[in-house]
Amino acid sequence: MNSNNNFLDIKKILKILPHRYPFLLIDKILDFKTFHYLKALKNCTINEPFFQGHFPKEPIFPGVLLIEAMNQAAAILIYQSTGILNINKLYYFVGIEHARFKKNVIPGDQIFIEVIYLQKRKNLIKFKVFITVNNKIVNNQKVCHATILFYKKINFK
Repeated sequence: MNSNNNFLDIKKILKILPHRYPFLLIDKILDFKTFHYLKALKNCTINEPFFQGHFPKEPIFPGVLLIEAMNQAAAILIYQSTGILNINKLYYFVGIEHARFKKNVIPGDQIFIEVIYLQKRKNLIKFKVFITVNNKIVNNQKVCHATILFYKKINFK
């Protein structure tokens, strides 16, 4: 049992995110501070369904799913910061800037995702997100980094 109050296990994550296997890409929240940052973990195993076709002789975690994992981590930070879990007040991923992939992620790797809250303007929230593998920066570079944007759905009811 983790004594950190800012730790979320998979049971708590399932209560926050609507995603389910095979599309749930966050295994654990290691730490967070509302409206500041969040650190998440995804364990990458050969049992992931996409490895059968991406690529059979040299399995690589798809970059688009790394982006999705970053978005899911940011969505958890939004919920933990606002406490809003309401279908009429959803935040939607609407943009990405400066996404760069520096290293392949392969089965057996642990993907660490760090989300940093940057700003909120009207209905947009902006985050800086980094991914490292096995909690190490390889060649002084992050595996992936990007700036992502979320838009708050306006409730017309």
